[in-house]
Amino acid sequence: NFDGTPLSTGKLPSTEAKMHIAIYKSRPKVQSVIHTHSTFATMLSIVRKSIPIIMEEMYIFLGGSVNVSEFGEAHTIEIGEVALNALSIKNAALLANHGVIVCGKSLDHAIKFAELVEKLAKMYWGALQIGEPKIISKEHLERFQKLFDSLFSNYPRSMRQKS
Repeated sequence: NFDGTPLSTGKLPSTEAKMHIAIYKSRPKVQSVIHTHSTFATMLSIVRKSIPIIMEEMYIFLGGSVNVSEFGEAHTIEIGEVALNALSIKNAALLANHGVIVCGKSLDHAIKFAELVEKLAKMYWGALQIGEPKIISKEHLERFQKLFDSLFSNYPRSMRQKS
């Protein structure tokens, strides 16, 4: 439950339960939280490098760039606080030296967002190897949002929009 008390016998809550609970309590629309240690996103979290908006889908599904949190000690309330600060109103953040946190309106959305963050981290890491990645302009993103809204009304969206 939201106090970290196991609801069934013989099973302990996740060691990161406090982080999950903090997100659920602060973000009422969130129905699923996933924390991973996916390779490329975790590499970026280790060097504390946010993922800027390099693909339109980041704006649509994640709410924008993927920020890196301050360092928060694992298994403490602190990591929940730094995760919330990095997430803000977005659906994904990198946890400094710790991996990724994503949230969604459903488990399916959260899974898609976790997969998207890893794909974007891999593309960003690769782009950094050959040059300076170009960031998409806010004007283009706003135009793309309108087009997307008109074409795909049932597709999962960032929770920064009204739902």
